[in-house]
Amino acid sequence: MSNKSLKFLTSDELSRFWNVVENDMSRYRVRNEALMRVAYECALRVSEVNHLQVGDYDPCHHTIYCKRLKHGESNTIRLLDPTTIEILELHLRQRKATSQNDFIFISQKGNFISRKTLDKLMKYYCQLADIQDTSKHHFHTLRHTRAIELAEVGADLKELQFYLGHRRLENTMLYYKFTAKQYLLLQKKIKKSSYGKNL
Repeated sequence: MSNKSLKFLTSDELSRFWNVVENDMSRYRVRNEALMRVAYECALRVSEVNHLQVGDYDPCHHTIYCKRLKHGESNTIRLLDPTTIEILELHLRQRKATSQNDFIFISQKGNFISRKTLDKLMKYYCQLADIQDTSKHHFHTLRHTRAIELAEVGADLKELQFYLGHRRLENTMLYYKFTAKQYLLLQKKIKKSSYGKNL
């Protein structure tokens, strides 16, 4: 993963994104919002979220077992956002009457939702949210955005590595280059070092 390929939503863009997702009036609004919020909170790739199964979610503890791809380390993520939990459980109640398979998020035909459909959905919401940089109109942007948010609020390298399911620390370290908090900490270290040298 190169720096150029890492696209993420700013806080303002993310706020606009959730606003249009929440106000979607389509037939699949609940499914779409649940899918987007779970993918974001768990930092899932498109082929990880669309293959989630009902048994992967523990409603008692609000945890999801995430089967990571690209040789990643599968992990269990606890959902903390009440909105995510509420919309996911609403979706699960609604889908019971319509689906005979085990996938949490199903297409009109009753199968798991394709990568193409999810990318089209992401593009649609980004356009409605007036996110003008079209290179951000891809589903993977949600994973990048979540990772940078966690780094920004203080998750250390090992914590973020576990959360993303990375095997190599080098892949995780990239996200810290995009956080203002880490930059400020670095500046403090530099100033402290320079101060010591001047004594």
